[in-house]
Amino acid sequence: MTASSLDLKEIHRRIDEVQQFLSLTLCIANAHTVEFYTHNVWERFVAVSPQEVLSTVRAYGDQQRGPEHKAREQMETRFGFIKDTNQLVDTLELLQAAKAHSLPGLGVCLSRDELLQALGGNGEKKGAELEPDEFMNLKKSHEVQSMSEVVACLAQHCGVKQVIDVGSGKGYLSSFLSLQYGLQVYGIDSSNTNTHGAKERNRKLKKYSRVYQQHSKAARAQRVSDLPQEDEVENDGATAVAEEKEEVLSGFPDTSLVVNRHSQLNPETDDLFLSALTFDVVDTPASRVPSSQLSAEERERRKRENLEKKAKNRKDCTSTVFHPLTSYVTAETELRELIDELENAVMVGLHTCGDLAPSTLRMFVAKDELTAVCSVGCCYHLLSEEFDPAREEMVHGVCGFPLSQYLRQQYWFCGRNARMSACLALERVAVGQGIQMESLFYRAVLHVILRDHYSSFKSEKRVGNVYSKAKSFVEYVRKALCRLELDDSKLSDGDIQEYHDTYSPRIDEMHAFNMLKVTLAPCIEGLILLDRLCYLKEQKDLSFSALVQLFDPLLSPRCYAVIGLKRNDGGRSSE
Repeated sequence: MTASSLDLKEIHRRIDEVQQFLSLTLCIANAHTVEFYTHNVWERFVAVSPQEVLSTVRAYGDQQRGPEHKAREQMETRFGFIKDTNQLVDTLELLQAAKAHSLPGLGVCLSRDELLQALGGNGEKKGAELEPDEFMNLKKSHEVQSMSEVVACLAQHCGVKQVIDVGSGKGYLSSFLSLQYGLQVYGIDSSNTNTHGAKERNRKLKKYSRVYQQHSKAARAQRVSDLPQEDEVENDGATAVAEEKEEVLSGFPDTSLVVNRHSQLNPETDDLFLSALTFDVVDTPASRVPSSQLSAEERERRKRENLEKKAKNRKDCTSTVFHPLTSYVTAETELRELIDELENAVMVGLHTCGDLAPSTLRMFVAKDELTAVCSVGCCYHLLSEEFDPAREEMVHGVCGFPLSQYLRQQYWFCGRNARMSACLALERVAVGQGIQMESLFYRAVLHVILRDHYSSFKSEKRVGNVYSKAKSFVEYVRKALCRLELDDSKLSDGDIQEYHDTYSPRIDEMHAFNMLKVTLAPCIEGLILLDRLCYLKEQKDLSFSALVQLFDPLLSPRCYAVIGLKRNDGGRSSE
């Protein structure tokens, strides 16, 4: 059975498998690093040395069992844990089980190419390749290009022209969808700062598009005719560049690279690159009769046509760039109150934080005008959990996890530390982009000091950013105590340094334990995403739903999208 054909029953089975694995291993993911030494975390959960864990993790690709593993094969274990004590004794077994219970191991994901093929091809581009890396970093460029093609394909498949980008942030995805694919995009973000920045970027993009088009038209017209004089109105294009270029490029530090690179225009690529910016507002110039050879009536007609065309170009350019809006979005948000000209649309979200991702899916299900959804979430630690024991009361239908009826009926709960662990990037750690261990070590030893010398830990106050401002452990502790409003005169520099020297031989324990957390991260993320897919599978009016790997996990660790499509007729029966 392929990932694209998994039904609700199969999704339930996959969820059950992950639950069984996590029911035993979540204790590791939920152990707080801050309490690592004060709560003797290593001794409680692991019955082997940290060196053995680290060596097994490093050699995992070799798939070899050493003598210490073979000696334990007679033990009754489950996922590497002794059943009686729930302590880890077989790291290799745990690693293998974690891989089997990740999304790739469960076989529930489509590739991006498989999705595009299932939808009937690629999204139709209105212009040639735009180069987003001129305006954004490599990670964002990769995400925007990859996701925008999928979104454009969804829009084409559904026969819609509108896209609603929830949590649009700085508007990179929205702008690219509009400029590259000619879609009408509404970007909604709760931050006034982001909306203001997006509007400013919107204005500069429109002006950049218009100025570049005018610059190119003037240059191409020069190539078409060797005559020294052109129409008065046509010459406005070259003049506009000189007057407006400085302001336009002030908002895009790298834009000059684009303009300079194309200053010597290539007739085989000009129209392609140009159309990516201004789509249908660019006309290929035809051979023209010099104005000196025209009658007065013909000159007047041409001037009138040029003025009308220029006005139309401004209007078209404005319509192609997205519309940023400020609003806090929930599943109950009335889109028609935000968007006057709302039509059937595709809803998207690129790395929507915490509860915004499940809210996007709830809104997609609830709103008839939303025909498809493409949601990539992030910041799982910011998800609210309905069955969190720390909550004073249950708030049904509002929390971000669990979303599906299947997991809600089981009162499933992950825990904040486990959700924090789900944000770790296994692929990056595997290639040496490891966790900053020293800062975690400093914080854990600080907690020992707080336990030994202060009656109140005041752990509700954050001291995480103190590390970057301290040059030594002693300075770190003093700055942290100041942040916590505690008297640091109780301890001498020697006292503080002694704590560091006492625990530094045990830093490998923390390193090894965090590697175990990293190993479990894809499984916890997998359960959260399977819950979202299950929610879509539970809906009666959807024709298609899937988890799709959109991005390279080395570039973008949160690489999975939840995709949903409604039936052509909307699929809703009147009740």
